[in-house]
Amino acid sequence: MRIAVCGKGGSGKSTISALLAKQMAKTKNVLVLDIDESNYGLHSQLGMAAPGDLMEYFGGKQDFKKMQKAPKTSPLGGLTVPGASGNQQQSRFFKKRWSFSDLPSEFVEKKGNLRLMAVGKIHDFGEGCACPMGVLTREFLENLDLGKDDVVIVDTEAGTEHFGRGVDKGFDLILVVIDPSYESLKLSKKFEDFGGQCGCKVYFVLNRVEPDIREEMLASVNCVNVVAEIPAKRELFKASLKGEELDLELEEIAKLAEFLAEFRGKSDSLVH
Repeated sequence: MRIAVCGKGGSGKSTISALLAKQMAKTKNVLVLDIDESNYGLHSQLGMAAPGDLMEYFGGKQDFKKMQKAPKTSPLGGLTVPGASGNQQQSRFFKKRWSFSDLPSEFVEKKGNLRLMAVGKIHDFGEGCACPMGVLTREFLENLDLGKDDVVIVDTEAGTEHFGRGVDKGFDLILVVIDPSYESLKLSKKFEDFGGQCGCKVYFVLNRVEPDIREEMLASVNCVNVVAEIPAKRELFKASLKGEELDLELEEIAKLAEFLAEFRGKSDSLVH
């Protein structure tokens, strides 16, 4: 199962990604893929060390750009099969398809059933844009085969640029995290539109919900697609402020994980 977690900057998408990943890892093999090049704290929320950038597996951003420009028949271009599709398609950048067991250990942090990878971060002034990271994210996800108990949770960059890069194609669903702000509520409508364009079902997670604003938040979105309401929790705020692991277990997150399991079950039954 492939899940994208989206939202505006500061909406709490990384917090939701971390809490959901820890909950789902109780019964599934979970890979959290961090594709936000400007978020440096997701690993701490999961109680892990920061993983190395997957971009370095390809020699760094400059070498990856060379691979992008190389003809597909070039040794730099991998083993792309012309006209192939689905599990037959091999990436320009990967010489074979990967499963969880193939993930390079030097770029994976692991704790129990939970894995964390980061596509890349901006580390230096003037190093250039993050576009190659978007390409790598898309190629990595298209090249990754999942078992029946495997889940990928992608913590996207803030905003909508990942839709422009085509990263969200092929997800089972998109979770949009909405905080109580006009910008977040307005942006949720764009996420819903983009989800429709890429053929992904979009659901909403209302975050930092307080009783006096709950009804107004629900009225501002397609409430039928609201699958979780996460209350404002002082404990989460304090842990995030200190860069500590999020150990708090929330009933709302457990229910969200149950919904996702049911969604997966329904999707599988349609396929078979």
